[in-house]
Amino acid sequence: MRQTTTERVFAMLRASILSGELAAGTRHSVYQLAGELGVSRTPVREAVLRLADAGLVTVERNRGIRIRGVTAEDVRDVFELRLLIEVPAAAHAAGSAEEALLVELKEASARLHELAATDDTTAFGAADRRLHALIASAVGNRHLVAEIERLRDLIHVRGASTIGRSRTMRDIAGEHDAIVAAVCAAEPAAAARAMREHLVHTGTLLMRQLSEGEIDETWAERLRSPSGE
Repeated sequence: MRQTTTERVFAMLRASILSGELAAGTRHSVYQLAGELGVSRTPVREAVLRLADAGLVTVERNRGIRIRGVTAEDVRDVFELRLLIEVPAAAHAAGSAEEALLVELKEASARLHELAATDDTTAFGAADRRLHALIASAVGNRHLVAEIERLRDLIHVRGASTIGRSRTMRDIAGEHDAIVAAVCAAEPAAAARAMREHLVHTGTLLMRQLSEGEIDETWAERLRSPSGE
């Protein structure tokens, strides 16, 4: 199905934010963006409203839009939601994923390790997203997969990353091994535990990077299930 002009503009602006071309904290006018993209202002306005709804930009009256930055508090809020969504999703995948999905998951894991040996952080990030999306897709709810993508956008499109700062791509690829192994072995509790450990570690590292002081290292404890997962 063909994209509308608004959809195309939204995709292009989102990609520019993802790449850092539209940097956090910078301001842009609808008129300026329309000129750069070679389209009328109407689809740009509509795309900007979608970006604002997604939490990627702030619309400032008479000043255009500002690309939102990210704080340690933003990271905590996002990773709390990811824990609530992705931990049970991993457990569900371990108990119900079909063979075709498991094959895709193993291939995605292998691709992640392959890219970890390169310096292509963009491709690595996309492969990381794909692996998480595959696990979530086992639930069979497209809104869940889309929500995980939206939550990741809120952090990573603004340049917040642990790659090359707190850990290497090899480290990150290795953290996914336990998740993939547990899902493929049909071990729900182990899959949930591995996903939780990965998300808590990632969230904590990002919060440390962005915080100007000490952070609450126990931030995720209140989100434990009664079983401790």
